[in-house]
Amino acid sequence: MDLTEHFFFNLSLLIVLMFFCVLWVERLNNLLQIQQIAILYFVVSFFLCFAFSYPIHDGFLFDLKNIPLIISGLYMGLGPLLGLLTICIKAFYGINDSFWVTFTLYGVITISLWRLSPVFLKLSSNQRIYFSVGLTFLFSLIQTVLEFLHLPYPKYDLYFAVLFIQPLGVGMIAYFIEEITRTILLRQHLLNSKRLEAVEQMGASISHEIRNPLTAAIGFVQLLQSENISTESRAQYLSIIKKELKSAERVIQDYLTFSKTEDFLTETIHVHDQLMQAIQALQLTAKKKSIKIKTFFSNDLVIIGDKQKFHQCFINIMKNGIEAMPRGGTLTIETESTSSAVNILIKDTGTGMTPDQLVRLGEPYYSTKGNKGTGLGLMVVYSIVSAMNGTIHVESELNSGTTFKFTFPLLSQSLEQIEILENKKEYVLS
Repeated sequence: MDLTEHFFFNLSLLIVLMFFCVLWVERLNNLLQIQQIAILYFVVSFFLCFAFSYPIHDGFLFDLKNIPLIISGLYMGLGPLLGLLTICIKAFYGINDSFWVTFTLYGVITISLWRLSPVFLKLSSNQRIYFSVGLTFLFSLIQTVLEFLHLPYPKYDLYFAVLFIQPLGVGMIAYFIEEITRTILLRQHLLNSKRLEAVEQMGASISHEIRNPLTAAIGFVQLLQSENISTESRAQYLSIIKKELKSAERVIQDYLTFSKTEDFLTETIHVHDQLMQAIQALQLTAKKKSIKIKTFFSNDLVIIGDKQKFHQCFINIMKNGIEAMPRGGTLTIETESTSSAVNILIKDTGTGMTPDQLVRLGEPYYSTKGNKGTGLGLMVVYSIVSAMNGTIHVESELNSGTTFKFTFPLLSQSLEQIEILENKKEYVLS
């Protein structure tokens, strides 16, 4: 009975080791890395079984190495490698009757696994489990006969371990492998479905956003072809064409920024300088809509990132805030710092968002503007902030306004040690 308990304990270690590998594999999407972990599991399991070898009689040792040998041989073609290792390790202990039994048995097993592996992989999932268990039982039966012939007395607990524990172990591990494979394939299918859905949404949204300004531009180009057109009208039409083309260019630029967030420069960013540039770029638009821009800046703050993309990020957020206040209001830009982070708050007094809209904020091609937007602007914002190791927290109340809070790691409190103001400076731009 000690022998049976010994090998059940060995089998439990193989299963526990597999669960650790499953947890590791769950974090990976690369097929090559998953295969490398599988190979590592089988090799470690193989030597673990050797470590739990049980002496039977006169140099005869028994262990569960057939489990990793058969599974790896069928699923990954590692049978010849592990079979050769088995023979070499046995030779290390001496060339005797036990060695020749091992040489014969594992020579047959290795060649069989090598020939059967391509056929095995073409079977269905359930068929592979049944096939691996049946093949293990067949090899175990041969092993039992050889041991019966060489042992001076029958050892029934050994026969039980050989005939039942090995097929049981192979069946359990084969089942786990099939479940893991099914999960990975399901996850890949789900990701592909999401990608396809995102591409379809992107195509519809971007084509709509680009078609409108291009259609308008084409219309004014046709008007320019008229001979009876005044210089003043010509200048006006050209201005409109330029504006519409810039609108189309902005949609394309947003998409390119979103799809290439890895192309980031690493440079120091003076937060207040970049925010002021964004404010100045939108000041005219804000005036036209009777929107007052207020800034509350703390002492000079410096972070690491890409200046151009940082600028684009806050242009998008401030522009959204302005568009959320069609009847005028106040856009507030505020900065604050802690010992390790910079906080930037963008507040508007606009229409606000519902809880459902708030939850979906930043989803691929989801826009709070309905058919009037692509959602690309916010996607760009989220991707830029993520690439700069920042976070976004949003609070909103319908008909009251929205607050975006951006948090970035702080590089330096100030480049020059100037007097820190207890009260923040207030600038009002109107």
